[in-house]
Amino acid sequence: MPDHERQAGQFEHLRPRMRALAYPLLGSFDEAEEAVREAWVRLGRINPEEVADLSAWLAVVTGRVCLGLLDARTGRPRLRLPDVVVEPERSGGESQAAPVGLTLFVALDGLAPAERVAFVLHDLVRLHVDQVATVLERTTADTRKLAEQARRRVRAAREADGDDRPAARRRLVDAFCAAVLDGDPAALAAVLEPEAELRADGWHPLRGAHEVAERTVALCQGGGPAFTPVLVDGSPGALVTRDGVPAAVLGFAVRAGRISRVHLLLAPERLAALDADALGP
Repeated sequence: MPDHERQAGQFEHLRPRMRALAYPLLGSFDEAEEAVREAWVRLGRINPEEVADLSAWLAVVTGRVCLGLLDARTGRPRLRLPDVVVEPERSGGESQAAPVGLTLFVALDGLAPAERVAFVLHDLVRLHVDQVATVLERTTADTRKLAEQARRRVRAAREADGDDRPAARRRLVDAFCAAVLDGDPAALAAVLEPEAELRADGWHPLRGAHEVAERTVALCQGGGPAFTPVLVDGSPGALVTRDGVPAAVLGFAVRAGRISRVHLLLAPERLAALDADALGP
């Protein structure tokens, strides 16, 4: 078999690993696939005999492509929420979601590109620090320092997120949905932190319990919305449907017994990919 054909077969075998590397770096399934395609293009430009370890080579190249995409975002507000895994909530069921949830993505979006790459590749993807240093084109010592800086910031964000008990989160989410259905901003504000934040596709963040409550109730009025309990990246959330058609996905962060952040996914192309029947009770 010619070297290029053999290499193409190996690439396809490694494609899921590269997507799993790129997705937490970028927070977008489409951008992750774009990074993998670019790695394939770059592979085609070199002699197969020059690549001693294809898996390691692709990890470095995919990481560098992602770093370039992250650098290109710098200085621009990112109004699109990260892609998420939405699953049915079954009694006693296990989440199959990826280990990167909305709360972690928010923390990652606050990191510099090099910090994000160092943390994700070392702590989540489990690449050796020397390999991460190759991606970043920095010394091993500098890479360790970047990863530790990122780790501290991510840890602080996770600790601030608070109660991880699914049952406690579900009760809050249910109360949130009930208040929205009742059209009761005051009841909704009661389950929110005073400085609660609403993030939605295409919007700048909205802050303040009363502002978030008023906007959410206004968005959900009319058309008889229905709320279905689902898991959003493994945590209790809700699918909003109108006449059986997905209209929004709600993800939540919880702190000290109240909802601190609401993620409202509205992008039509994301919602079109959801099967409301499969996500139903």
